[in-house]
Amino acid sequence: MRGADQPQATMFSDMSIEDRILADHPLRAMHALIQPILRALSPRFADRYSAMGRPSIPPERLLRALLLQALYTIRSERQLMEQLDYNLLFRWFVGLNPDDPIWVPTVFSKNRERLIDGGIADAFLQEVLQIAESHGLLSHEHFTVDGTLLDAWASQKSVQPKDPAARIPSDDGDPKNPTVNFRRQRRTNETHESTTDPDARLARKSSGTASIVGYLGSVLMDNRHGRIVATDVRAPGYDSERDAAQNLHARKPRSAIDDRTMRHDGYAISQQQRKLVEESFGWGKVVGGLRKRHHRSQRRVDFVFRFVHAAYNLVRIRTRIRRPTAA
Repeated sequence: MRGADQPQATMFSDMSIEDRILADHPLRAMHALIQPILRALSPRFADRYSAMGRPSIPPERLLRALLLQALYTIRSERQLMEQLDYNLLFRWFVGLNPDDPIWVPTVFSKNRERLIDGGIADAFLQEVLQIAESHGLLSHEHFTVDGTLLDAWASQKSVQPKDPAARIPSDDGDPKNPTVNFRRQRRTNETHESTTDPDARLARKSSGTASIVGYLGSVLMDNRHGRIVATDVRAPGYDSERDAAQNLHARKPRSAIDDRTMRHDGYAISQQQRKLVEESFGWGKVVGGLRKRHHRSQRRVDFVFRFVHAAYNLVRIRTRIRRPTAA
């Protein structure tokens, strides 16, 4: 007998949301990993919030939601709130009951600014590294520094001369999406800047390739385990990659490499492991949403870049803990 397709307007259930989540779901292991991290960050959260006034979004839930955004390639806070509205898995992970109201996207974004101002992304990354070290998944020898270009949330059309008098007028007078012909115009970071994101700069990966408006994101990676231990975001420039490398090397101890060290097999293995840094960039751009940033200003891009790489570390730590390999 064919069943009737009749929509049900309301539903009552006595099943707990906990029972809806598979016992071996990967987010369960992730949830267990981040709980001690959030407890350790609680004093920092308390410093960022007033003891008076209306309660805001709990910072613990805010960070769990941002972690979901990185893990599930959710492009924007608006899409994230849409997912939280109907996705029981996401509600369970963040800590919302099935009938709890979701947050307004703009309110969510404003609350995130507190985390940016408080340096929470860096503190979160350091706590992740503490977990990695407690499981023997972090080394203090042999590091690699590398960088990648990040597309800013700004178009080539937004790059205009810094002198307003030198700006090219629109060809069609359209104020929202003007047609501007900048062909044969010499544009450099000394004379031009983006009106959409002034912190971004024109850059290109190599000679003969198209330039982008973006940032330089650099990481310091532990060669033995592939853990990202520090990050740096700055405007690209002639000396930016060198300055970023010096800044990252200064933030972590490193062993002295001489001929006696370089002749051993362990050093050759360490050099092979350097290629893991490209995996972090690939994961960050394909999964973590770093290929095209939806945030403007260096401080916001730096926050997201650091937090996404902390999420990348958590994914690798979770995998190694669940499937340990022989040393």
